[in-house]
Amino acid sequence: MRSIFEKYLGQEVEIVVDRPLGSKHPKFDMVYPINYGYVPNTKAPDGEEIDAYILGVEKPVEKFEGRVIAIIHRLNDNDDKLVVASVGENFSDEQIKELTNFQERYFKSEILR
Repeated sequence: MRSIFEKYLGQEVEIVVDRPLGSKHPKFDMVYPINYGYVPNTKAPDGEEIDAYILGVEKPVEKFEGRVIAIIHRLNDNDDKLVVASVGENFSDEQIKELTNFQERYFKSEILR
């Protein structure tokens, strides 16, 4: 099964960052090595807004506008993630896996382009 979020591939989106780089996860012993947030006014299958990893930003931010370069499609969970970078910037599948491994290591997933 492909992700329901595929329509976002290549699209420019605004992300509200609720877990900035360096912040601690509210429930688990984990620090965010990248900015992480959501697309406002959307709805994911888990009932929350669509989540997004922001790559290539080396400081904590509150908001970010970028292009969806990939989707992490979780095979054992219904909470796929968008992967967003600055327009014109790209990351390999290996780089995406490495940068999101802090959280994605707990799930079986594939990267969709």
